Amino acid sequence: MPLSLASPAFPSGGRIPVKYTRDGENVSPPFEWRDAPQQTQSYALVVEDPDAPSGTFRHWAIYNIAAGETGLPESTKGEPGNVAQGVNDFGNQHYDGPQPPKGHGPHHYHFRLAALDIARLDLPAHTAAEEVWKAARPHVIAEAEVVGIYER
Repeated sequence: MPLSLASPAFPSGGRIPVKYTRDGENVSPPFEWRDAPQQTQSYALVVEDPDAPSGTFRHWAIYNIAAGETGLPESTKGEPGNVAQGVNDFGNQHYDGPQPPKGHGPHHYHFRLAALDIARLDLPAHTAAEEVWKAARPHVIAEAEVVGIYER
C-alpha cells in the first residue's frame, strides 16, 4: 500500500475546526501516517494554501522527523521530539493555522507529508518553509496529502 496520511481532527476534504486556525487556539492538528516505504529515513511535512490572494502561502514546515515516527501530536508551539521547523510566511518558526481574508471564500490547506531517503535535511536554523520543501523534494520516495478547508 502507498504512504497514507490522516488527521483525527478532520477528514480530508472536510472543514478544519476553528481550534486549528489563527481564529481559534492556533494549535497544529494531530496527524497519523502508515505504509511508509522500508527505505524511509525521515519525514518532512508542509502546509500550503494555494488559494491565498498573493499566491501559495506556507503555514508550516516541519522536518527531520525520525523514520520510526507514525504521526505528530496536536501541538502548541513546541517542537515534538528532535525535529526542526522552517519559517512560515507569517514570519514564524512554528505552525500558524488558517487565516484567509474575510469574504475571500473557502481556502484549501494542503498538509503534505513526504517520506525521505535521507535521515536529515541539514539546513540553516531559520530556513523559509518554501526552501525546506525545495530541499526535501529531491529526496522524496513517497508522498501523502490531507486537504482541509477553511473560510472566514
